[in-house]
Amino acid sequence: MRIAVTGASGFVGGAVCRALAAQGITTYAFGRRLTVDPAHVGSAPYRSWDLARGPLQDAPRVDAVVHCAGSVTDWGPAPTLFAANLTGTRTALESFPDARFVHVSTASVYDPFRPSVMVREDEAPVSRYMNAYGASKAAAERLAREHGAIILRPHAVYGPGDTTLLPRVLSAVRGPLLPAVGTGRQRVSLTSVGNLVQGCVLAATGPAASGVFNIADAAPVTIDDAFRAILRERGVRARPVYLPAGAARPLAALAEGAFLLARRPEPPRITRYAISHLAVERTLDITAAEKTLGYDPHPTSFAGAAGW
Repeated sequence: MRIAVTGASGFVGGAVCRALAAQGITTYAFGRRLTVDPAHVGSAPYRSWDLARGPLQDAPRVDAVVHCAGSVTDWGPAPTLFAANLTGTRTALESFPDARFVHVSTASVYDPFRPSVMVREDEAPVSRYMNAYGASKAAAERLAREHGAIILRPHAVYGPGDTTLLPRVLSAVRGPLLPAVGTGRQRVSLTSVGNLVQGCVLAATGPAASGVFNIADAAPVTIDDAFRAILRERGVRARPVYLPAGAARPLAALAEGAFLLARRPEPPRITRYAISHLAVERTLDITAAEKTLGYDPHPTSFAGAAGW
């Protein structure tokens, strides 16, 4: 097979390239960075391509595309996020019109205003979102589905090379405390990058031609257990302390308003989006991926993922 990977200079796209190359699959890597370390993409041929600027004029003929490109931040202007997520998806579809299309989406397309309890794929997208990130990812999903794509929905991807989840947790530590929201007992599904890569490879090379699939680790974790394990594994002498979600939400709204008025590019330390993903249950039913894709999540450790 011949497979193209977008977002190859990033965390997930690079891991997908390495896995495909390791299987001897001819892989074409595309990313926004001008250059990358060849090892990052498994020595696949790499080309710089900003999808927001338009289709690839001389796209190689491929059997499948794994579309990993997009914004990984939940904070930013709506035009920027829609350009990265919706326009970028449209550009990738236009560049490879005859290839199987595997669209890496997110569990953020589920309703952010209520818990997701072993949620199934038909419960999203919804009509309301808390920010432009969720809305833009939902719009990209709708477009991909119109083109018969295979859509994968991971949640909180972690593992070697992660530049988002673990750094965000560690940066929140203040002295002996890790401030958090909720009770600490809420369950959440996480997705190791290895399990997401497995889902991408199965979707690109297997018998399924379309469909939507949650991709997560075999079992959810409890937030407090995960936080304590991370701190212990990293040698950080701190403990989680929890602010009730009802008190945290108005504080987050005030912080967001102040940051927007000041036009600060970075997000505040607490946002309503973060609260919606940490203070209530966010668990995914992965039955469809297991039955249709043959997905078999490997045992993982959120805290002990080597090489974080």
